[in-house]
Amino acid sequence: MGKIRFYNAKILTMKDGSLIEGELWTDNDRISYIGPSCNNEESFEREIDCKGNTLMPGLKNAHTHSAMTFSRSLADDLSLNDWLFKAIFPREAKLTHEHIYWFTKLAYAEYLSGGITACFDMYPKRIESARAAVETGFRYVSCDDANDFGGMDLLEENYNKFNSYDPLVSYIYGFHAEYTTCLDNLKRVSELAHKYEAPVFAHISETKAEVEGCKERYGVTPAVLFDQLGIYDFGGGGFHCVWFTDEDMELFSKKGLWSVFNACSNLKLASGITPVYKFIEKDMNIAIGTDGAGSNNALSMFREMYLDTVLSNVLTDNAAAVDPFKILKAATTGGALCMGLNDCDVLESGKKADIIMIDMNRPSMQPENNIVRNIVYSGDNSIVKMTMIDGRILYEDGSFVSIDLDEVIRECNRLKKDLA
Repeated sequence: MGKIRFYNAKILTMKDGSLIEGELWTDNDRISYIGPSCNNEESFEREIDCKGNTLMPGLKNAHTHSAMTFSRSLADDLSLNDWLFKAIFPREAKLTHEHIYWFTKLAYAEYLSGGITACFDMYPKRIESARAAVETGFRYVSCDDANDFGGMDLLEENYNKFNSYDPLVSYIYGFHAEYTTCLDNLKRVSELAHKYEAPVFAHISETKAEVEGCKERYGVTPAVLFDQLGIYDFGGGGFHCVWFTDEDMELFSKKGLWSVFNACSNLKLASGITPVYKFIEKDMNIAIGTDGAGSNNALSMFREMYLDTVLSNVLTDNAAAVDPFKILKAATTGGALCMGLNDCDVLESGKKADIIMIDMNRPSMQPENNIVRNIVYSGDNSIVKMTMIDGRILYEDGSFVSIDLDEVIRECNRLKKDLA
């Protein structure tokens, strides 16, 4: 790591929408200076001329299933229930530790090349995802996917194990969903949340049928049920939130819970459109995720941000329904806070050096009428010039520092035969 100086930069701190023109310094894993260019006597391991490019916090993928890269373009054109129970669950039952390791590494490569510096990953055999993260230098937050088919007996062990595994690795309680988790197991989750005063996350209100089924079983929506059971007493939230009622939104807003939406996946599976504009109107905490590559199929936060803005326009018949800065903030600051990465939310002296550089010389980034809107409306993975995590540059100008991409691709294509 050492000390690195970035100069001739535009710096989008995400504390507000303003730009700082000047330089940013890192000292090992932390940002040590942001401000105008100045004469200094500091000694740097490397000095990088940004040439007017933009530095900003890394994007945070706040809901994904990384190792599901195995199912990219393998289970398309299905509704959620058919996709999950007929195409995904049977194949997931065959996944070994080797599968998880290599297919997760493939996801990490896609994350790094797309400016993603952390993921909120819900997948089993998480020891391999954690190992791959430490080897790669990627920031990995595990959210458990326990349900009636397994995992409940490991929740507490996982909490203690992965919250002391490595500085790049952390863990937050979770379970798959209401429709795969019986009442006794939901109560078990609540007991652990109270024991450790910990937040809890789950898939929630992803489809209309899910919500109606929960009402038939318990008389309330999944969000209200979880709250009644005390699952949300110490925070947390839900993934998808497509079919939230006004009562659900008020609950999430009042309790400061996080709504993480996944536009591409929900559109592809015909699950519906999350009313992001309503969440913003109700001052809910929001973050953005890609979901897994089996239902997206790309792990691109740029596609997500674009859809989250324009779909709200369509739902409201209002071309200015959502401020693009609020969407970019959800994809950076919101994701970090949702995952408990409180030192990774903005660019500021003393914060973690999780930084990306946006190439302003790409045709899609010019002219520079409004950099934030350029990123949200016309950005894609090609505009990411550099990705730094914990003060280490891991991706730069198309090259990976910590991943042998040829090896990863070779191993994934070998292993995919097991799951065909």
